[in-house]
Amino acid sequence: MDKHREILSAWQNLDIKNAAELEAALNGYIIQFAYHSGKIENPNITYNDTREIFDRDGVTNFTGDVRTIFEIRNAKDASNLLFEAFDRKDPLTPEFILQLHYELTKNTYDARRWQVGERPGTFKKHDYVTGRYEVGSAPEDVQTELEDLLEEIRQDVIRTNEHIFTAAAYFHAKFENIHPFSDGNGRTGRLAMNYFLLQHNHPPIVIHEEDKNLYYQSLEAFDTKGELEPLKLFLKAELVKTWDHPRFLRHTREKHL
Repeated sequence: MDKHREILSAWQNLDIKNAAELEAALNGYIIQFAYHSGKIENPNITYNDTREIFDRDGVTNFTGDVRTIFEIRNAKDASNLLFEAFDRKDPLTPEFILQLHYELTKNTYDARRWQVGERPGTFKKHDYVTGRYEVGSAPEDVQTELEDLLEEIRQDVIRTNEHIFTAAAYFHAKFENIHPFSDGNGRTGRLAMNYFLLQHNHPPIVIHEEDKNLYYQSLEAFDTKGELEPLKLFLKAELVKTWDHPRFLRHTREKHL
């Protein structure tokens, strides 16, 4: 059995049914995810500040940009929203994605974006560069393209439940390609992808900030060549990096027994 299958089997043995069980299973993972996802785009985020905010809702001796604190605090709020949605078994919809985006970006939009009408929790109103050759979908097409994407992966899941990981990778690649927001697309896309995985009894993935160059390259391969395999391979490696430790595998085996 390869590591991906071993980790998937271990996760499924937990038989998670509600938010309390999910929080117990994730334990410190949610802090790891918030730290790495935030630091990919903001190098001023630190693990210690992230842990302090998640554990005590504040930081001590902080002298940096206040936006950094807002971003970490927002990540905690978005995590709470994810747990609540999981408990209610809410589907992954454009409306839920807008809620995630609002929680992740509130109080962080700069004056320039605010002046041109951009707001947290709303789709973009203007074009923004997303990659070497891309500006994403036209603002007027975002809603329809996102709805089409969600319907596409829903149909894939209906046809076969064995391709959840592929569907998640495709969702993330296409979401970032659509680039539905003026800011916060990466953080929102990563959290939405993990919610999709959790919905389908698959462990979530930490995309580690030290691997961000390979991450960007795999997304670019989809943007420029329509190739999904580089992102799938990357995400599989990140999944193993996230969960391949004896404590998790041993604990899940013992729980199952």
